[in-house]
Amino acid sequence: MMQIYSHIETLPQTEKKGCAVAMGFFDGLHIGHQAVIGAAVNWAKKNNADSGVFTFHLPRVNGLKGSRLLPTEEKHEIIEKMGVNYYVAPDFEEVKALTPEEFFSVLVDKLHVRALSCGENFTFGAKAAGNVEMLKELCQKQGVELIVVPLTQFTEKTVSSTRIRTALAGGDLPAVNDMLGRPYAIQFPVQHGAGLGRTFGCPTINQVFPEGYQLPKTGIYITKTLVNGKWYPSATGLGSRPTVNSDENKITCETFIPDFDGDLYGTNPRVEFHAYLAPSRRFESLDALKACIDDAAQQAKAYFLLNKA
Repeated sequence: MMQIYSHIETLPQTEKKGCAVAMGFFDGLHIGHQAVIGAAVNWAKKNNADSGVFTFHLPRVNGLKGSRLLPTEEKHEIIEKMGVNYYVAPDFEEVKALTPEEFFSVLVDKLHVRALSCGENFTFGAKAAGNVEMLKELCQKQGVELIVVPLTQFTEKTVSSTRIRTALAGGDLPAVNDMLGRPYAIQFPVQHGAGLGRTFGCPTINQVFPEGYQLPKTGIYITKTLVNGKWYPSATGLGSRPTVNSDENKITCETFIPDFDGDLYGTNPRVEFHAYLAPSRRFESLDALKACIDDAAQQAKAYFLLNKA
């Protein structure tokens, strides 16, 4: 099981074998981030060392890294599945004043690094004063192997969290999912809504994006929902519900699971987004709204039958 540390501290258990450590913020854990972490894990396996990730923690709402793409808990799950032994993520306030040399000393003295991996645009230390060239010099002096991973490309452009946020806000799910290396998903608690959908045969689960998370483009999506270990085709509407709600600023995320009937209040079902169907719009009647929801649900069933997803 991966051990998680929220402060800088000595890891005596890494002293015997040493540690290969991947460095970065890893927001979203896209395919570029996975390449950096994978390089450290692979080096550790080949050289009988432990593997680790050194990153930092920021509040959900911050002025440094933009809106969040991935909850911290899910980030931990993905990184652990990659085979990482140690995850060290102090608050940014704890590391922001360290000079590049002090930052490097933390890795050597506390984590007992034998190897480091990073992207070719990696910077470190106070005011990002350290770059890859400086890191090479520091590693050479201490006998630490440095693995510099080339920036990952998608459609001949560099993959980045900023690019993923832009694609998500534009409803380009194929690009989002290709750059993430997995379907974009949410896993927020189901909250009580107005219960209107149940009155006309389309009960939905209502999930609210916490403040600080990147919102996808408003509209109707083909999704897939995990309930009690089973995946169900579903249709998700993200928006202000213009047919039944006068508050255009209140954004809700409601998912209709046609083949599931049960109470999910208080649970955290995982909803994966696979395709954007249509923008939100106001319907003249609830019957027209129901017809739209039913049609989206049928398209979701057909989509997963065709794609066997």
